[in-house]
Amino acid sequence: MSYKVDFKNVSTVGFESSPAAEAMAGLRANEARYYWNKYKHEFVTVPASEDPETLAWIEKILAERDLTFPYKPLEVSSFEVDGIKMAYVFYENGLSVNVMYTLEEGGKRAVGFKLSDGIEIPAEFEGKFKFARQKSKLAGTIRGSFFVIKGEY
Repeated sequence: MSYKVDFKNVSTVGFESSPAAEAMAGLRANEARYYWNKYKHEFVTVPASEDPETLAWIEKILAERDLTFPYKPLEVSSFEVDGIKMAYVFYENGLSVNVMYTLEEGGKRAVGFKLSDGIEIPAEFEGKFKFARQKSKLAGTIRGSFFVIKGEY
């Protein structure tokens, strides 16, 4: 069942099994606010089990850097806005992965990682990525990193 993310009334819907549910809900709401303010696009998620194609696409791109995560994917989102295909996966441990893939040749293409407030940097990132901090009224402190996609997907 889909969930239209409300960034005014933050909810843990879909994240109940996560020890970082509150922080993840804030992170998801932060993303929803961004897309609403920039594109007037409503951010909608679905349980990962309902959209295995989006999860598989993200995992295929992550394989470019030999990244696989043992965490349970809770929710995914996939949409196109302003010529950019966006895809998200929110994992039970508090990690969020997003793919920004400009459809026009030569456009920006990257994978972003965001860590919910309070979670440790996962072992898979040790020595590979540096994380910058960002403050958010909805999500507290978000730590994020990214890599540029080299392949075609």
